[in-house]
Amino acid sequence: MIKKQFLLFVVLTLLGWSLTCTAAAPVRTERLLTDMKTNPSGIESPRPLFSWNTASDARDVRQTSYRIQVAASASDLKRGKNLIWDSGKVISDRSLLVEYGGPALASRTEYFWRVKVDTNLGEGRWSEINRWSMGILDESEWQAEWIGENAMSNEGETDQGNTRLAARYLRKTFDTKGKVKRAVLYISGLGSSESYINGERVSGDVLSPTPSLYSSRVYYNTYDVTDMICKGRNVLGVMLGNGRYFTMRSGGIMHFGLPSLLSRLEIEYADGTKEAVVSDTSWRVTSRGPIVANNEFDGEEYDARLELTGWNTVQYDDSAWKRADVMKNPGGRLHAQPNPNITIHDEIKPLSVTARADGKIIVDMGQNMVGWLGVRFNGHAGKPVSMRFAEILNPDSTLYTANLRSARAMDIYTPARDGAFEWRPSFTYHGFRYVEIDGLDYTPSADDMTGYVLYDDMATTGHFESSIPLLDQIHRNAYWGIRGNYRGMPTDCPQRDERMGWLGDRATGASGEAYIFGNALLYDKWLQDIEDSQSPEGAISSVSPRYWTLYNNEVTWSSAFFYCADMLYRHYGDDRAIRRHYDAMKKWIEYTCERSMQNGVIVNDTYGDWCMPPESQTLIHSQDPARKTAGPILSTTVFYDLLHKMARFARICGKDEDVEGYLQLADRIKKAYNEQFFDPATARYGNNTVTGNLLSLRLGLVPEGYEERVFDNIVHKTEVELDGHVSAGVLGIQHLMRGLSERGREDLALRIATNEDYPSWGYMIAKGATTIWELWNGDTADPAMNSANHVMLLGDLMIWYYEDLAGIKCADGSQAFKKIDMSPVFPEGLGHVKTSFDSAYGTIASEWSRGEGTFEWNITVPCNTTATLRIPAAFGVKAATGDGVRRVEQQGDELVIEVGSGSYRFTGGN
Repeated sequence: MIKKQFLLFVVLTLLGWSLTCTAAAPVRTERLLTDMKTNPSGIESPRPLFSWNTASDARDVRQTSYRIQVAASASDLKRGKNLIWDSGKVISDRSLLVEYGGPALASRTEYFWRVKVDTNLGEGRWSEINRWSMGILDESEWQAEWIGENAMSNEGETDQGNTRLAARYLRKTFDTKGKVKRAVLYISGLGSSESYINGERVSGDVLSPTPSLYSSRVYYNTYDVTDMICKGRNVLGVMLGNGRYFTMRSGGIMHFGLPSLLSRLEIEYADGTKEAVVSDTSWRVTSRGPIVANNEFDGEEYDARLELTGWNTVQYDDSAWKRADVMKNPGGRLHAQPNPNITIHDEIKPLSVTARADGKIIVDMGQNMVGWLGVRFNGHAGKPVSMRFAEILNPDSTLYTANLRSARAMDIYTPARDGAFEWRPSFTYHGFRYVEIDGLDYTPSADDMTGYVLYDDMATTGHFESSIPLLDQIHRNAYWGIRGNYRGMPTDCPQRDERMGWLGDRATGASGEAYIFGNALLYDKWLQDIEDSQSPEGAISSVSPRYWTLYNNEVTWSSAFFYCADMLYRHYGDDRAIRRHYDAMKKWIEYTCERSMQNGVIVNDTYGDWCMPPESQTLIHSQDPARKTAGPILSTTVFYDLLHKMARFARICGKDEDVEGYLQLADRIKKAYNEQFFDPATARYGNNTVTGNLLSLRLGLVPEGYEERVFDNIVHKTEVELDGHVSAGVLGIQHLMRGLSERGREDLALRIATNEDYPSWGYMIAKGATTIWELWNGDTADPAMNSANHVMLLGDLMIWYYEDLAGIKCADGSQAFKKIDMSPVFPEGLGHVKTSFDSAYGTIASEWSRGEGTFEWNITVPCNTTATLRIPAAFGVKAATGDGVRRVEQQGDELVIEVGSGSYRFTGGN
């Protein structure tokens, strides 16, 4: 039998124009951002950061210089006159987060900027003009009062137990005095608000402003409303919902007060004069409107018989309303909101509508989603129509609501008259796939209902598909689960009486999420929530904002503070979070050493390897000591890793005097840890769990020379004792897929990813999941804790998809994918991967196919970046020099190719 020999060859073609055709391949300057936002209104950074992308069909395009100009008007900027700041030509390839270097910026003022980029292809052109405006930089400038209705005046309202409170409606009429040049609304409506001018919604923002620890920090939003102001009489109307300000449950969740409004509408006239309409007691208020109750756990009740028709228009008679009350100040300092609000991203139609024998109707959206159900029904005057939400059905086709715990999860609409009505809520949201409708005397069609998908406004940045449908479905489940748990903070779940910012869920998950979504602003804001929630002594609350205050003196959940800051630096090139929170992080390190260290290791642990697969599928948590990893192993390994991160953070912050202390402490901990928990004879840690060995190995605590033996224990436990299945919970799963692949067992990682029996992600899908469960055994466990929409068990799976399977990874020592490490793994059984990721520099793409004796890989590298490719030599690829190819060399059993920007195709075969 003749042995097949690979024929070495390469097809290296340019997808587009060649480098020599520069006239046909211009360089474009795109995606201009100010503080990582497009044309933002109301920022508070005294020195904004500018970013831009370059794009071209040519290869190996490198920025050689930039020039930024800022002016007070677009016309001045276009003429290059009256500039506030001109950077001059700066010789640099930097195009991300370039700091404004001009004079102090004025509060409540609009600015315009542009950039000209030169590249190795020649001189560039000025970009399009972008703008930003400054927020209110001094609280005294508000000249406004917190107002509302300082009473619970409606029947059934209570701030005890399952709280209940009607929405507040506020309005203020005003007259303009001339031609309006610019009008800006600064507003904070707590807990949630909707604003109107002359009957028109100010924005499509939902549940704004973003949640915070209101006693420490209150956010406001800024809207340019110039085009909404009319000549003569106008009216500003605001609805206030409860949000997270008026507690959803008393006695357990923090309560701040009754809904309150602070606003300033500033009008600038063409003649240069200004006036302001501010919140004060001249406003009118009522709570006797149609939203008779709103609660994020329980739903919204709307009684159309109480509609205030035209309440937000000039013509409305508000004489029956009360003068607004002055409300207590929330206590926190006012800040411009740094992250975008929630908005409607998608609309979906039901998969099916089924009438039950009892007259109730079951609607299946076909997807576990988060948001609202909008309806167009026919009803009868005074007869309520209820819509109750759930993720799962019981075997008898009734709603499974046991896992919602005390959350009522029901919207109720009461028609004012017989006939058709259209409605959707304002101040609640639900996690659901199924809806039970009661109160109709007919069966509506799917066209009569729309699911509105809600989450924070951000771009979808990642795409993944492969030759294995199950891998693709897991990615889709992750996509739906991740976005369904963005609510101004990353939450644990969207459906039950919790919906909190649990830190442990996101320690590693945030990095995987950052491939799929542009989540930088959300996580940057959440890190501020974590610091705001820190105790004076230095403890970090496991839930932040600390609506539940949980100072457990533990390490593994608190680590999210550090890991998420590191993610922002690595993934987006933004070190501001590290600099801003360094002192708080250092305080926690010192607090932990003082409170939790004994005999050189960290002994305190609260949560263990949370939600590992238990010995019985009816359990939530394992009771088997052999399955459970010792708390000190979990805490010490993670703390050791955090010390190394703190050493790096210290260098970034210019705190060089701290570096050696962190590294010396880490060395002492490593020595004590191995003395107490490592058995050199067996190369095992503790009771030989996968999690214990894996954390020790990946986080760098294994003594030199024992690494392969520890890894062999991980593989044997997983492959032999567990038949190729996971045994890890939240902590171990953060390292499992990468831990296996980086030591050559990508085949075992793929097996784990594609298992369809318990415990696995595929098992969830086989049982009908369209998101990710809270528990590996979510279909059989106690309903006290079996959310069908959690993302903590994704661990490092999404990182593995993009970095290992697709080969899109930010190179070590680089930030924001300036240098890209493209080293995919090619496990047997996986024949094709097609992935793209919109990085801070532009789109990175990787598509490879592998068959019987054939190989093809197509890649795209964005301008102003480079990529280093590693291809197994056995694939038969031989790279020739050409445009964009900077280096080719054989390193062991790999072909290493360094390329500049552009699109390339590599092939090999026999």
